[in-house]
Amino acid sequence: MNKAELIEAVQKNLGNDSTKRAAEESVAAVLEALAKGIKKDSKVQLIGFGTFEVKKRAARMGRNPKTGEPMKIKASKSVGFKASSNLKASL
Repeated sequence: MNKAELIEAVQKNLGNDSTKRAAEESVAAVLEALAKGIKKDSKVQLIGFGTFEVKKRAARMGRNPKTGEPMKIKASKSVGFKASSNLKASL
């Protein structure tokens, strides 16, 4: 499912009286709130769905796959998602 398909699904769930624009604004608002929550608190937990959390990765040594030379990889942050048991059970 991509973003456009998600917007269509939200519009269908809201009913016939909602517009595609309203559904698109709703999806955008939720995604923006998630991003702000993750940035502010490093964790967003949605009961029954899952948890988005900032994952920190330490600096390390790696190898350039092309030349085989060792290289330093900088420390980085990314967002991880852990599905709730309810979501896992529904799959």
